[in-house]
Amino acid sequence: MELTDKAETSQTEAPFIGVNRHRIGVDGEGVTTLAAFHGCPLRCRYCLNPSCLDANARVRWFTPESLYQELLIDDLYFIATGGGVCFGGGEPLLRPEFIRQFHALCADRWKITLETSLNVPLTSLQTVAPLTHDFIIDIKDANDEIYTAYTGKTNAQVWENLTWLAGNYNREHIILRVPLIPGFNTKKDVERSVERLQELGFEKFDRFTYRVK
Repeated sequence: MELTDKAETSQTEAPFIGVNRHRIGVDGEGVTTLAAFHGCPLRCRYCLNPSCLDANARVRWFTPESLYQELLIDDLYFIATGGGVCFGGGEPLLRPEFIRQFHALCADRWKITLETSLNVPLTSLQTVAPLTHDFIIDIKDANDEIYTAYTGKTNAQVWENLTWLAGNYNREHIILRVPLIPGFNTKKDVERSVERLQELGFEKFDRFTYRVK
């Protein structure tokens, strides 16, 4: 069965390209496990996880219950350090119902962090935002022409979602990644992006440069 076929017929089961334990300082507070979904709406030129787009990728299928049981081994670490699970990918907000059901199992014992591009319907964001302790948002670039050239998709949906978050979520728990992307934007473009985001009230930024092979 194709990955896309199975995803369409099973609403509470999802494919993952990796589950990485014992991460510290990169995916939120405390000790975290990164659970990376297969599937992404973007086609970034320098994709960090190309397997998330590969229909023939080797994946592991989990239900919210089976993933929860898999991660229980680190329950003590999560509770002792204030850590938990970071959903990434790929794009975790393509699977809002999975995340909602997973949170129902762990409740607030484990903190949930989302690494997302936010290029998803607003309803998906609204489903999971009340359950999410931290957001790490990959902005790419605020300029739509640059964004579209790099990702193959407009960033209009990203700005709708950012505007909603600015008015409905604690901005102290949002980190915005604004990279310098060789061949696509400049340092001035990065600063223009930061300025536009500051106008919405965001204050936490991660500036860095993509390493291109």
